[in-house]
Parts: sequence; structure tokens; C-alpha cells
Amino acid sequence: MRRVDFVTLRLFVAVADERSLTRAAEREHLALAAVSKRISDLEGQLGVSLLYRQPKGVELTPAGHALLHHARNLLDGLQQMDADLSEFSQGVKGHVRIHANTSSVIEFLPEDLSAFARLHPEVKIDLEERVSNDTLRALREGLTDIGVFAGHMPAEDLQVFGYREDSLVLVTPREHPLAALKSIALRDAAGFDFIGLQQDASLHVLLHQSAQQMGMPLRLRIQVRSFEAICRMIHTGMGIGVLPEQVVRNYLPALDVAIIPLVDPWARRELKIGVRSLESLSVTARQLLEHLTTREGNR
Repeated sequence: MRRVDFVTLRLFVAVADERSLTRAAEREHLALAAVSKRISDLEGQLGVSLLYRQPKGVELTPAGHALLHHARNLLDGLQQMDADLSEFSQGVKGHVRIHANTSSVIEFLPEDLSAFARLHPEVKIDLEERVSNDTLRALREGLTDIGVFAGHMPAEDLQVFGYREDSLVLVTPREHPLAALKSIALRDAAGFDFIGLQQDASLHVLLHQSAQQMGMPLRLRIQVRSFEAICRMIHTGMGIGVLPEQVVRNYLPALDVAIIPLVDPWARRELKIGVRSLESLSVTARQLLEHLTTREGNR
């Protein structure tokens, strides 16, 4: 395996950026002869020419372009590593990764994670918003410590804990024929055009399964990637949709839509927290899990 040091790679990137050995030497505060020798030694070590040397500067060879791509990635990774590790030297005592579905990210996690951060300011939390399927996949593949997902998703191979409950409602344009109803079953809305999430979203799966059980497939006309996009489509009269009630009431109040409670049993939805195994969690991750799953943590 060829050994290439980061100082030489940084110097090579400077040469590529400046298209000049002289300007690269000035940028890196080195003598021109030192820069020239470093690049020549790098070419000898790799066994390829990296630069076309011309009277007015240099240009990258095809091999030079290939090295530049990898050099930038390596230097970016080194910078990120330095930033991450510097946090620990400045007092960070733990790091927890969370993948969570959109409902939990919008409705519950901001307050819960904020409360945990106040109690444990030395802990770094990385939160990624993912659909429930992707969250479960990340848990199984060890890409996240804690996952929050819709309770109807299969997770028998994980350790699962209760987290929160939310209610699903039917959302319609204000002037829609259903808008004046006090409550409704999905069956009574199935004849209208629906706007929904992409097919891998847990809410889409839940609605599809419910429609199959009714024997009345939904007329899903438009699929988008966010709750906000669904509401905006409904606001313009493009159709109706099913969304978590708290999302619509708390985060999208400016839109001119009607909210109708669903009476179907599945409309009372449970959110779950999963981990691969308690034994594999760090002490910090266990603390966060306990915070999220106790009465104090999930007020």
C-alpha cells in the first residue's frame, strides 16, 4: 500500500487550485523548491505524472484529476474528524445517534431532546429524520443507536419500547363537501382524491392496509415527501389527506384547511422506540433511552 501524507495531499490540492507551483508555495508559505520536490516525489511514489508543466503554470493530467477528487474527500474527512474529536476535548462526554420518523421529529422529539440536553449538556446528539422503514433498517445495520418509528411496523428482531401516541385526522380544503363533518370514518372519504406520502412512508403503508381491509382502494392521485407538501396541496384544492392532528394544528395553522377526526381504531397511532439490544448501548445512549421512555421523559 502506497504511503501518502496529508501535508503533501494538501499541497497538491493547492497546486491544483492555483494552477501554479509558485502561487501554491506562496499560499502554503513554503519555498518553491520544497513544493516542486514534494510534487515530484509524490509522482515518483505513485508512478504516474500528475501535472502538465507549462511555461505559464501547470494543468492536471487525468491521473491528477483522479487524485484531486480523492485528496479533497480525504482532507474533508480529516477536517470533520478533527471537528468531531475537538468537541470531546472541550467537554463532550458522549455521543448518541437517533433516526426518527417525521411525526416524532415534528411532534415530540424537539421538546424531549431539549430537556435531555439541558440535563446533559456534555452529550452530543445526532438526529436524522427518516421514514420508519429506513429507521428500522438503520437500527438493524447498526447505523444508529436509537430509532423512533410507527408502532405498526414489524420490529420483532429489535428491543422495542413505547414512546408516544398521536391521532390521525382527515384534512380537507375548507370548502370541501366533507369539511363540515364533526368526525368521519376513512370508508366515507374513500371516493375522493387523496394526497399522500411516498410509498416507503409508514403512514402510506397504514392507509394502504386500511383501504385493503375495507375492500375500497384509495384514489391516491398525488404523492409527496412531506406533511407540509400534503397540506399545501390540500390548501389549493388538489385533494384530501390523512395527517397527524398535532402537526396540522401546531405547525400549519396558516393554511385554510379543515380538520376532521377519524373514528377508525387505527387512527389512534402509537410511536415506538427501538434499539438493537440494551447491552450494546453506551451508557449515554441508555440514559437518553430512559429519558425518552419514562413518564418524566415523555411528558
